[in-house]
Amino acid sequence: MSDPFNPKLTGKVRIGGIVSRASHPAAKNGHLTGGPQMVEISRDGRRVYFTNSLYGAIDKQFYHNGLEGWMVKLDAGPEGGIEFDPEFFIEWSKGHLPHQVRLQGGDCSSDSYCFP
Repeated sequence: MSDPFNPKLTGKVRIGGIVSRASHPAAKNGHLTGGPQMVEISRDGRRVYFTNSLYGAIDKQFYHNGLEGWMVKLDAGPEGGIEFDPEFFIEWSKGHLPHQVRLQGGDCSSDSYCFP
């Protein structure tokens, strides 16, 4: 982001969610439970990874029928815009949920934080 005080929307995607359950091109069931919770951005800013579990106890409050774990990757263009990598969709085994993703060599400097 070149000017954090004047952000510009250059692209958006939808996935998961309580209402729409927006799918991913590689999802076999056509809809997804959960929504993006944990984010990891590559150091070059070209790849964004999402998992859908916040914490098991909290997930159960919103998804009473259970949550199916997944992880996706977005590709970010150099001039802006984002899109799903259509071949990167990882489904977790039943009973297991993904949380934080750590890229090799990553540390807290590659985490995403929201600032007021």
